[in-house]
Amino acid sequence: MTSDLRLLKVYALIMTLFAGTLSIAAFRQAAQKTKFTEIDVERINIVEPDGKLRMVISNRPRSIGPIYKGKPFGYAGGTRPGIIFFNDEGTENGGLTFTGRRRDDGSYSSSVGMSFDQFNQDETLTLRYSDENGRKTTGINIAERDERDIYDLIVQRDSINKIADSVTRTAALQRLFGPRNGVPLAASRVYLGRDRSRSAVLNLSDPSGRTRLRLRVDSLGNASLEFLDEKGVVTARLPGP
Repeated sequence: MTSDLRLLKVYALIMTLFAGTLSIAAFRQAAQKTKFTEIDVERINIVEPDGKLRMVISNRPRSIGPIYKGKPFGYAGGTRPGIIFFNDEGTENGGLTFTGRRRDDGSYSSSVGMSFDQFNQDETLTLRYSDENGRKTTGINIAERDERDIYDLIVQRDSINKIADSVTRTAALQRLFGPRNGVPLAASRVYLGRDRSRSAVLNLSDPSGRTRLRLRVDSLGNASLEFLDEKGVVTARLPGP
């Protein structure tokens, strides 16, 4: 009888431990993966195991400002509702933002933009829609950008902005953001879209951003192909005059 009682106690202990192990495993599993039917939230931060941001989804007030290797710079958040992407180093490298509202006077403005940034720089590929009370553009833009680090540029800009003399300050900013060896900091190379004149256009530009070839179908359905020089003067056109 004593032996049977001892076995029963051992059995009870083993089952208790087993049940406890299952409970802990279930709790851990639930903690790792939770299913929601619906959730209301003002901001979601997607992070890597080391805490680096990978993506931020937010409303306007809680939207994030520019981040470079985990450090804020440039300007404060609160202006970009949507999704912001970050690279392996925790630096912003693109996003999806959207706005749209009707004003008290009945006019409206609306925009949607998806952008992809050059490494440690700014937008190099964009898909953008903008509508200012009927003045509408929609298009894809591919840009050429200088290799200068955007964080260094902004730090230098902020330092220059502290210069009291406005003439000296303006000249320093022009030197900082102006062309280097004739090449601008940023230049559109390819634009495909619908412009404010309701024309469908394809612009191909040189490294300085000057359109050299334009394919257009205007709002009346007339098609043309234009070749332009570096001053923007049309040198040849099909069909001809």
